[in-house]
Amino acid sequence: MILAGDVGGTHARVALFAPGRLQPAALEIYPSADHAGLPEIVTAFRTEHSDEVSAASFGVAGPVDDGRTEAVNLAWPVDARELAPATGLPDSSVAVINDMEANAWGIGWLDDDDVVALNDVPGEDGGNLALVSAGTGLGEAYVTRGRAGEDVHPSEGGHADFGPRSPLEAELLEWVGRDGKHVSYERVCSGRGIVNLYGFLRERSPDAEPEWLRTEIDERGGAAITHAGLERRDTVASDALDLMISIYGAQAANLALTVMATGGVYLGGGIAPTILPRLREGEFMRAFTDKGRLTEVVERIPVRVILNELTALLGAARHAEVTRAPSA
Repeated sequence: MILAGDVGGTHARVALFAPGRLQPAALEIYPSADHAGLPEIVTAFRTEHSDEVSAASFGVAGPVDDGRTEAVNLAWPVDARELAPATGLPDSSVAVINDMEANAWGIGWLDDDDVVALNDVPGEDGGNLALVSAGTGLGEAYVTRGRAGEDVHPSEGGHADFGPRSPLEAELLEWVGRDGKHVSYERVCSGRGIVNLYGFLRERSPDAEPEWLRTEIDERGGAAITHAGLERRDTVASDALDLMISIYGAQAANLALTVMATGGVYLGGGIAPTILPRLREGEFMRAFTDKGRLTEVVERIPVRVILNELTALLGAARHAEVTRAPSA
């Protein structure tokens, strides 16, 4: 069996997979804040599911250096060497990887029911793949495909400089940057980002903020803005959602051109499935294909929304099977 984990600030998913199987043989979800560290969680899982395992990989939100990460959204660091005793495996059979890298590993195991196409074109057989995931933050990764096979690469492209494409976005850049801090794509295209977009547009709007919306924002943050915009219950929230979708499309195409992702672009994270009806209205693809002389190139790139919320867990299992199992 393969031991796999998908570890975030809210929950840690841990599962067992039979080699090559897409459905977990066992899956448990643990509140991250209720535990002192990932070894404690893995020990609890292994107490309940003691099947023999040959390899383990854990996807964790944050940059990973030599098998260790101190993710900003976790109360504790994660280190592959400290995990090994809890798994019952030697150090060499245990890996900690970036969560976006885990998601990218999972793309190869998705089937037709796991995705929805926004740009339904064939793409280039064997072409590189790109992953852009708007959630709490904006994560990116990519897959290169060559003679030696697939190679998965993490990326921190979500923290690249936000590049305005219109006078409105130039004004947005100045407004978000008024605190003197770096304005990245993540600050305008994510769960955090839509709060910034809404605040910017609300300040420009002559309409008073509805009391019901302020109450919901105080309780649920960016999710309240997203849902109010999706349902068009408030004009400013709806405009903020449209602006984020446009920025999302532009940045997805930026990554696609950077890595020449002619095999396809995948939208991961929790936001894209939630706002799928609005994504289908066309603003995302209008921004995606607005690339001047390279428009014809990006028009030929498939764009798909990932619906399977276990993609990172699948990817961690695939990573363990390919790189850490004894037959790898």
